[in-house]
Amino acid sequence: MARDREPLQASDIPAFDRDRFGREEAVSAIGAGAIGGKATGLANAQKMLRERFPEGRWQGIEINVPTLAVLATGLFDAFMQRNNLWEIVREEQPDHRIANAFLRAEFPSELVGDLRALVEKTTTPLAVRSSSMLEDATFEPFAGIYATKMIPNNQPDADTRFRKLIEAVKFVYASTFFAEARGYMAATGRAHEEEKMAVVIQEVVGLRYQDRFYPTISGVAKSYNFYPSGKAKPEQGVVSLALGLGKTIVDGSRCWTYSPAFPKADPPLTIRDLLNQTQKQFWAVNMGQPSAYDPMTETEYLLQAELSDAEYDDTLRDVASTYQPENDRVVIGTSRPGPRIVNFAPIIRMDDIKLNALVVDLLKYSEESLGTEVEIEFAVTIDPLRREPVRFGFLQVRPIVVSLESIELTDEDMAGPNVIAASEKVLGNGTIDSLTDIVYVKPEVFAKEKTRVIAGEIALINRALQAEGRHCILVFFGRLGSSDPWLGIPVDWGQISTARVMVEATLPDMDVELSQGSHFFQNMTSLQICYFNIHHAGRHQVNWDLLNAGPVVAETEHVRHVRLQRPCTVKVDGRTSRGVILK
Repeated sequence: MARDREPLQASDIPAFDRDRFGREEAVSAIGAGAIGGKATGLANAQKMLRERFPEGRWQGIEINVPTLAVLATGLFDAFMQRNNLWEIVREEQPDHRIANAFLRAEFPSELVGDLRALVEKTTTPLAVRSSSMLEDATFEPFAGIYATKMIPNNQPDADTRFRKLIEAVKFVYASTFFAEARGYMAATGRAHEEEKMAVVIQEVVGLRYQDRFYPTISGVAKSYNFYPSGKAKPEQGVVSLALGLGKTIVDGSRCWTYSPAFPKADPPLTIRDLLNQTQKQFWAVNMGQPSAYDPMTETEYLLQAELSDAEYDDTLRDVASTYQPENDRVVIGTSRPGPRIVNFAPIIRMDDIKLNALVVDLLKYSEESLGTEVEIEFAVTIDPLRREPVRFGFLQVRPIVVSLESIELTDEDMAGPNVIAASEKVLGNGTIDSLTDIVYVKPEVFAKEKTRVIAGEIALINRALQAEGRHCILVFFGRLGSSDPWLGIPVDWGQISTARVMVEATLPDMDVELSQGSHFFQNMTSLQICYFNIHHAGRHQVNWDLLNAGPVVAETEHVRHVRLQRPCTVKVDGRTSRGVILK
């Protein structure tokens, strides 16, 4: 198994040059100290791309790491110390108070000149991204825990662009100490003093369409598939694609997922499923008037657009197919009228743009570079007028954890009166025999419109468990951690930090696929949390009678907490994706 690489130091990469930014070096550093996990991954990715694609092209596709400058951790240290911010964060105040304190704080003077020069050199959108010391580590990756803020950077005067950039950097700094980060710290046993934040300022990959700026395709690819289906094997990987910014994927919203070994295989979905469960909206940078001044949110300069907007922009034709109700069939492309289905068939089935083959190569090269299974993030622009070449922006690479402990499970082990839950679709591997607490959403009162309320009730019980130093099995419905409350329960890590086993059950009206491209999923696999997926029409079911018979510790309107007299035994065979929870 590969070991985590130490984050690079600012001295290991070229220093930011005000006169050459964006022209020669894709990756440069401002200040002293470490550049954090994300920036280290991108610096290594740039080296890999130069070795593998010395001309910067692959079968007509331009491939590169989008230009970035990273603010090293020494600047974070100076910002914290000079403004006495450690005193504030140790009080664990609410997120908005922490953000306000950071926004009011003075910025290090040694940083101002370079950032001012940066915004004077560019007027295209910028992504201000976290790159902490712990980010993208193998076992505790902190994926998606800290903030990313995209800014349009298109104001006519440099003063305004500079002010907005400073606000975004301060917001990313503040997110180091938000409640979700504190909850994840608690789950990993880390202390805040161990963490330091570097910040990546990077060009956003995309094209402008009126007041919208976005890539044609965003993607997340893994070299190991925890939930293979059909003929696909785990080691053949999995790819998730979305129209527009990658926020759709990493937030656990609707996207298109397939095996790169079988890109043309039909998914196990009916046409009705395709119409109902594929992407309906997409994220873009708002290049027009923002809705409201709100420097403490990630989405201040983002907007959600409809598929009709993408059709107007002429970006839908490269990623969608059309349903023809008159003959009940789906045809590739958008040349005919009818409901659109974002299934990326023009790209991955017609293969005019060899995106899938490129992703397969990049997964292979990234595995060789890191010495372990990997996840990569990317964005692709396709000019509707075909005046510009297709561009592939390599946005991130991180290791993922695949446990190889040998566990044997027979059919007899999966059945019987003491089985609380069993599944043929389980993430993880190994045995856990120390959990007596089970927290579950009550099926008899579950309602999709109540998922935000349910998230708060789970958080309440989680805080009580955390105060007692206990961990639990969590049973719920829908896609956990989704930003879309109609797809699942929109919790963050701070609200479920005590869970060591998770059971995702479906219902007839809450029947969604697990999102393997989400940051939530990445953290779950890296923390080696066992994750059961149980379909309401499947062979195995949750034994609700066993759960209801357990001694109740706490109960809310939608959630019940029971504590068994003896620990459960949880067994998961990662080779077959089978698992069982035994009372």
